[in-house]
Amino acid sequence: MKLAITATSDNLDSAVDLRFGRAVSFVIVDVDTLEWQAYSNPATDASGGAGTQAAQFIANQGVQAAVSGDFGPNAYNVLKAAHIDMYLLGASQTVRDAVEHFKAGQLDRAGVATSAGHRHH
Repeated sequence: MKLAITATSDNLDSAVDLRFGRAVSFVIVDVDTLEWQAYSNPATDASGGAGTQAAQFIANQGVQAAVSGDFGPNAYNVLKAAHIDMYLLGASQTVRDAVEHFKAGQLDRAGVATSAGHRHH
């Protein structure tokens, strides 16, 4: 299973990024093998629609679940439409923590958008 985690840089020991749409990076981890690949978020500096763009990018990577501190309504709707489960970071401090907490069933599922969204000015 491929899991996308929002991160502040590009490796398993990166600090998690609490933002989804404007996260610096996404680290995509195969939770069974722990193989991973990091991607810069193409929507970080978007003038608008960062949540939608980031969610579409993640969906194109073939992930089954995403972990972040916050899913705005646009990101939430795109991920939901793509059948990507969303989980909240909880106590996770690093990408590696998030993977371990996910595997242990310790992350809460986001059943609704967790914020009203943000505007980049």
